[in-house]
Amino acid sequence: MTQPRLREVTCPGASRTDPATHRMAYWSWGDERNPRVLICVHGLSRQGRDFDHLARTLARHYHVVCPDVVGRGHSDWLADPKGYQVFGYVGDMVALVQRLKAERGQSEPLETDWVGTSMGGLIGLAFSTLPPEVSGARMRRFVLNDVGPRLRHEAIVRIGEYLGQPMRFDDEAQAAAYLRSISLGFGPHSDEDWLALSRPLLRPAAEGGGLILHYDPAIAEPFKTMNADSAASGEAMLWQVYDALRCEVLLLRGADSDLLDRDTAVAMSERGPRAQLVEFAGVGHAPTLVAPDQIDVVSRFLLA
Repeated sequence: MTQPRLREVTCPGASRTDPATHRMAYWSWGDERNPRVLICVHGLSRQGRDFDHLARTLARHYHVVCPDVVGRGHSDWLADPKGYQVFGYVGDMVALVQRLKAERGQSEPLETDWVGTSMGGLIGLAFSTLPPEVSGARMRRFVLNDVGPRLRHEAIVRIGEYLGQPMRFDDEAQAAAYLRSISLGFGPHSDEDWLALSRPLLRPAAEGGGLILHYDPAIAEPFKTMNADSAASGEAMLWQVYDALRCEVLLLRGADSDLLDRDTAVAMSERGPRAQLVEFAGVGHAPTLVAPDQIDVVSRFLLA
């Protein structure tokens, strides 16, 4: 299977001030009746097509599901930006799992594996706190891609400098060059691979021609309220969540990551679920799971 199917699920209101339902799009790979389900959730300003290379490899073994988190890609934008929060996204993932269960006519929880890049890993951690009768799933294996309980404030500041900025591009090449300039941490990619990663991040501008980024600029509003104090206060809670994981965990880290420092990664390998730690040389935040060695590490962990 070389291309995914685009599906959607209706999700509950994201906040009290935005009670209307919204639509979350997701990309479906492989046999949709396969009882083995892999959920892949992208980073803050990305979308579900980031996982195309990994999904093509694993679609023979899984039903691979790659959502466009609300506000991104083909999903709806929220009326109230306060809804762009991790726990709101978790509610959408519950709706997604319940949709998958209903399609299978299944009442018991799904056995799921999870790959979460950056924000997608934090969503997975929060999702793991829900009992299976609420979430609809039991997490079997969990890949945390360059994220953990302690996030370096310097990286948060860096991301905040470009997130939500109004941008317009004349063509794909110009847009890809800009995206490459703010994504140097992703590591080296061929021009072909980078263009494939960039195309789904673009949409035609409604007026005036050209291309704009695929996400709602308002996703930056809650993010920009983060500071060193709020990050520190959330750290203790995230360690508790991490330590409570009862599934096998693979932790990927770009050796030059500015978001997940090595001390935190090593600590994650020594406590709680004792994650298997793999670092990729020449990569910062975050590995794109496009390079063959990265795909191989994830595949071997999930299929072991």
